[in-house]
Amino acid sequence: MTPPTILLADDEAHITHVVGMKLRAAGYATLVARDGEEALTLALQHRPNLVITDLQMPYMSGIELATRLRADERTAETPVLMLTARGYVLDESELSATNIRAVLSKPFSARDILRRVEEVLGRAAETETARLRNVA
Repeated sequence: MTPPTILLADDEAHITHVVGMKLRAAGYATLVARDGEEALTLALQHRPNLVITDLQMPYMSGIELATRLRADERTAETPVLMLTARGYVLDESELSATNIRAVLSKPFSARDILRRVEEVLGRAAETETARLRNVA
């Protein structure tokens, strides 16, 4: 069985390094992007099970990335976890055009991210199982 793939998008290499190590140790495959444009390209090519993105990145923000993922039929159902600077609040209109499932403020622990990943992917698996039951 293929492990779930998680795309990490952040322009801070130490964040993708630490979070990537934690995710790989937990059995996930990871892809890494340094900016929003690279993340969109990787997401459309590889169709990850989850995207973890920073809000503020070069070329395309995390919100723009999440909006474009939701708008494309290939990634429309891909859940997103958003990383933000402490105190930044996303309004409901921004969130409604995306599949952002949770927002985590920096600084955060890799353990917190892993817990959120497991929650989101667990819910995604339950939704897919229910969908398949309804088709059968």
